[in-house]
Order: sequence, then C-alpha cells, then structure tokens
Amino acid sequence: MTHHTTLLVTRKAARSFTAAVAVAAALCGLAVGSTWRDTAAVHAASAAPAAAAPAAAPAPSAVPAGVSSYASVVDQVTPSVVTVRVAKKAQVSSTALPFSDPRFREFFGRDFDFGDRGNERGGRQRAPRQEGLGSGVIINADGYILTNHHVVDGADKVEVELADRRVLTATVVGDDALSDLAVLKVQATGLHALPLGDSDKARVGDVVLAIGNPLGVGQTVTSGIISAKGRTTGNGDGSFQDFLQTDAPINHGNSGGALVNLQGELLGVPSQIMSPSGGNIGLGFAIPSNMAKNVMGQLISSGHVRRAKLGVTVQPITADLASSLGLSDVRGALVNQVEPGSPAEHAGLKQGDVITEVQGRRVSDGNELRNAISNIAPGTSVSLKVVRDGRTSDLNARLEELKASNTDSEDHDAHGSSASPGRYGMQVAPLTPELARENEIPRSVKGVLVTDVDPDGVAADSDIRPNDVIEKINGKPVTTVAELKTAIDQSAGKPALILLNREGHSVFLTLKAARS
Repeated sequence: MTHHTTLLVTRKAARSFTAAVAVAAALCGLAVGSTWRDTAAVHAASAAPAAAAPAAAPAPSAVPAGVSSYASVVDQVTPSVVTVRVAKKAQVSSTALPFSDPRFREFFGRDFDFGDRGNERGGRQRAPRQEGLGSGVIINADGYILTNHHVVDGADKVEVELADRRVLTATVVGDDALSDLAVLKVQATGLHALPLGDSDKARVGDVVLAIGNPLGVGQTVTSGIISAKGRTTGNGDGSFQDFLQTDAPINHGNSGGALVNLQGELLGVPSQIMSPSGGNIGLGFAIPSNMAKNVMGQLISSGHVRRAKLGVTVQPITADLASSLGLSDVRGALVNQVEPGSPAEHAGLKQGDVITEVQGRRVSDGNELRNAISNIAPGTSVSLKVVRDGRTSDLNARLEELKASNTDSEDHDAHGSSASPGRYGMQVAPLTPELARENEIPRSVKGVLVTDVDPDGVAADSDIRPNDVIEKINGKPVTTVAELKTAIDQSAGKPALILLNREGHSVFLTLKAARS
C-alpha cells in the first residue's frame, strides 16, 4: 500500500486571510524572480559560441503549425471569469482570559491595559471577520455564476468582481458539497457567458488554459495540457470525483475559475491541487464540464441536487481477480455486497457479479460506475451489462434516489483476503460463537476466522489481516479449516478467489499459490 503522507490536497486552498494572501503573494514574487534570473543565466550561457555539431533530422510534429499565441482565445473567455470575495464571522473562543478577573484589575490598577477595552462600559467585543478569495465563471447572461462549494461555504457575504471592475453583491442560489460546486446570482443582465464544452470528448494531451485570480494578484492566464482524465484524489469524504488533471499552473484563488479549450469552451472548474507545499507543482484537478452541467442545472432549477442509487458495494478489478473471474480484460466493478430491497437486488444482481457497462457505456472501475449512476435521474430504468461465472448477461434496474447517508454505496473499496494454515503464512480457526463474540463479529457471519498472519507470507502479500473472516473460496462456502484448505488446493494453479468479511464489509481478494 502506497501512502501519500507528504501530499496535501488543498481543496479549501482558495480560502485565506487577507494578510496571509499578501504574504503568500510576496513570497511567490520572490520565487518567480529567482526563477527568471536562473532562466536568464541559462539563456546567456546557451548564447555562447559552441562547437558545430551535425544537425539531426527534425522529427515530424504532431502539433498543428502556425499557433504562436492564445491571445484570441484569451480575449474571448476572460470577460466571463470573475473574482469571488467572501466574508464570514470567525468563531471566537469562549474561554475567558485570566486577566478578566476583577482581582487582577484591583492589583494592577484600572489604567493597566488588559486587552479588553472593547468590553468597557458594557460594550461587546466585535467578532473578527474571516475573508476568502476564489474565482467564478459566468454561465448565463442574466447573472448566474458557477464556482466551487468550498469557496462560498459558510459565507455570510459574497461579492463578485467582474472583468470590467464592477463589484456586485451575490446570493448563493444553491451549493453541493459532494461535487464541490455552487451557483451564485448577481443582479445584472447582458453578461458575457462562457459556453460549456463536452469534457467527455476532451483528450489527454489537449492544450488548455486556466483562468482565475491566484493569490489575489488579479486575473491571470496560464497554459498547459490535460494530463489525465477520470482522476480521484482519495479524500475519502464521499464526494463525487471525475477530475480532469492538468499541469496548467493553478494556485490559491484559482478555485472556481475556468479551464478552457482552444475553442473558448469551458472544459472544467479548477477545484483542487496536490502539493507537498501548498503551491503549484503541476498537479491540478478540475471538475469536468459535463458533471458541472448536470449539477448546476439542478441547483438553478431547485436549489439542490438529486442523485440516483443502484444499491451495491463494489471494488476494483485487479489482474488476479480478472483471471479468477474469467474476465477478458482488467476492468469493471466487482459487486461484493447487494443491499437488500435495493434496485440492484430487484434487478437480479448478485455478489460476485462484475458490472462492465451502464446504458451502453463501458465501466472501468467502481468510481466510473458511481458517477454514471449518480448522473441519472432517480426513477430511471437503466440497462446493465454483467459478467457472472464467465458469461455476459443484460439486466435492467429502476434506480432509487440516493440519500445523504448512502453516498458511499456505489463505490466502497475494501481490501482483505484469506488463506489456509502453514504454507500460506496464516493461522485460521473455525468461527465459533465464542470467537465471534470475543472479536465483535456479527452473529450472521459464517466462515473461518484468520487469527494470525505472517508478515512475510503469501497471505500478507494478498493483504489478508487478522480478524478477517473467510466466507467463500471460489464461490464455495467454507466453515472449517479442512474445507478451506481443500477449496484453495482445488484452484488448479489459478489464484483462489476469496470472499471475506472485514469489519462488516464483504471484500473479494485473490490468494496465489503457496511458495515452495
């Protein structure tokens, strides 16, 4: 397991105190200055005479010739990008200072400054204000503006500065924490709206421009490419993520701004950066325009977002799982739990099924399945392509509405495993009522309990852990050590497909043959 302990996902990086912004801007100015000095030195060195060398034949270029400036695109889109300034009351600690005790005043005298002048004569101390900065995109000529949820979250005052320097008070029409999107409304007409592009058609390698107000320095344009699609940043907060990754520089204040293509269309809304320092290192993430289109349409019409649910818990397909399940390629969402009474159960989905398509569109993993289902209106009947026991079948499910408590149901990734004693590097025991009670395992769980795992053994390599309960091997229930060993030995050289219960969650894993 890889740990990203040094990385910082600055989802709420747009929010900063005014003083902090000024300091950060000054620091960034120093860093930029030093970079330009180094670059100038490199250019000076490269200008020095050098020995002639044979010229290599130029490689054919895949980039269309003749593009020397993005100025026409910038002129087209910048009037649609705004600065969003927010303010809210900061929470004040209710703990009183010891100097507020009247006995201190009697000892030191009334003229001594105790730092509470605002409270004299019965006055109340003014609550400090917290200010934040972000960006936004005009999506409608009548004053609707798209931005990030985290830019306006908790704000009691929101102002929008247009490209022509007008400052307008904005109201929050609606916001959606699960997609990190919000829609604002200003009292204005005839605004320059930015058209939405089709983020599904964007390709890795396409040139994009990022536009916003980083660190409050003013509207800024940076360029880069789409580095990847379908990214998640692993926040684990139940949010819906399908990010466009870009190396176009994005910094604090770019949140809620625009990521556009060279046709002047909005492809994404910058939302997060990943960095060990909090500054740009070329790992920026934008919410794709197709997700934004669905969310903002609902926010404008009703002020909130409704999503559908299928009612399954899934996990990714690995190469070993694909081999054990007889899949032709390593993709799809493996169902490890079906919610009783859910649309999935009514449709006939079963534990161990692999969902490979939704509405005719391929599904690569659990995150794609979750996003695809959530973008469909509750009550809709959807077609599913499922692989079961090596055979493909078609199912239909009528989706229900996803409630707030079920936000993880379509994409719960769990990992666990099981094996047999000795040569597999683990110790197991039948799950008796006493062991179940001692290890706080539900009485409904049946199988073989893993009591110990050798960190250098095959079981540990498969991520088997103590307290895992092995329920099935290759689809066959096991309740004794002998049944477990026999089932694994009958895997005929392929990794054994294990279904286990880990802390109440069903998880599929594979166990490779024991080391000789």
